[in-house]
Amino acid sequence: MKRLSIVLPLICCALSQAQNKKDQEHWVATWATAQQAVRPAPPAGRGAGPTPTPAGPVAPATPPPSPGARFDNQTVRMIAHASIAGKRVRIELSDAVGAPVVTVGAAHIALRAKDSEIVAGSDRALTFGGKPACTLRPGVLTVSDPVDLDVPKLADLAVSLYFPTETGPPTSHSLGLHTTYISQPGDFTGQAAIADAATVQSYYFLASIDVLAPPNAATIVALGDSITDGARSTPDADRMWPALLAARLQANKATAQFAIVNEGISGNQVLKDAAGISALARFDRDVLNEPGVEWLMILESINDIGAIARGGGPLTAADLIGALGQLVERSHMHGIKVAGCTLTPYGGAGYYSDAGEAIRSAVNDWIRTSGTFDAVVDFDAAVRDPANPKEFRADMHAGDHLHPSDAGYAVMADSVDLSIFAGKPVGSKPKDKTKKK
Repeated sequence: MKRLSIVLPLICCALSQAQNKKDQEHWVATWATAQQAVRPAPPAGRGAGPTPTPAGPVAPATPPPSPGARFDNQTVRMIAHASIAGKRVRIELSDAVGAPVVTVGAAHIALRAKDSEIVAGSDRALTFGGKPACTLRPGVLTVSDPVDLDVPKLADLAVSLYFPTETGPPTSHSLGLHTTYISQPGDFTGQAAIADAATVQSYYFLASIDVLAPPNAATIVALGDSITDGARSTPDADRMWPALLAARLQANKATAQFAIVNEGISGNQVLKDAAGISALARFDRDVLNEPGVEWLMILESINDIGAIARGGGPLTAADLIGALGQLVERSHMHGIKVAGCTLTPYGGAGYYSDAGEAIRSAVNDWIRTSGTFDAVVDFDAAVRDPANPKEFRADMHAGDHLHPSDAGYAVMADSVDLSIFAGKPVGSKPKDKTKKK
């Protein structure tokens, strides 16, 4: 009995420790996208005002849905490229545009095999408060119940949503860069593939995919414009710099605990609404609301600068420095570290101006030298032409002197020092504690 009385507490202690370890697991965003909600102009009588147009030649490679686009008795299957792995998963849906109330009749998640086809045995029906359907209300985020699903790192996930009744104009992210499949009439959420589907490259109502991850796991948010969004990169190939950086993070043991999510919006500005509400206004939604966020990477301001050449009003470097400083301060208030990313060259682009270049140079000098940021990523140095630093290297841009090519995005991702996130030089050897002093 004496021996048993000793063993039992040990067993209880072990079980308690195992439970505590499990309790420390937390939700981390493995994928997300920024939804392009734009505040309407003051109405003239009834109805919303027009949607602002992005300044300069920054239109996404894939045009957004027409204003009349909507779903009615249709299934939409979207492909999302995960970053970090997990064994339990949930999705977040949002009707951020504030359209009429939207009914989701069914929602499924699965591993994607190819095209619209899913991996056999991976399909999971999702519920919301235990029910298979949910209502998306204007401006409200809706989180699904979690389900068990072994999500490998860098896996493609298929999220299928069935809309039994007309949605009205959908909340979307227009530059999805992954093919989305829109069905003929009917609920095909649980089908192995969607036959005779129409295809686009946009996301609809889907804001985030989260996985339950170990205690040390964390999310990096990449906040930016079209250069973060991946404009002009090869579709269905994950050539955006955040996706390429995700692959580097996952390939290195010292950083494999980090997910990265792409919150870029083509045409977005820091100070003004353009192709989505301003970075200042969407900060809470697209950064603070992401589960597990520990780092923020900011690469944005070039559209504010480009707007000068399009009559966008007066702008100074101090205006942008003040705004970016606010994003850093607000991040620090929530314990989030910030990596400042220098603005890439734009000499030769359609909205280039000497005045704008002076502002870009001043902002980059501040990012590099002010000490405001917890880390600095010098994307400008990575892709600029040494002979003409105002411009991209000829092999680094996609033909418009503004957006990187696939090669340019790869150089940007490779230029990030992973020790920023690892907390020590990546690849360094641990000290040999067995050596005698």
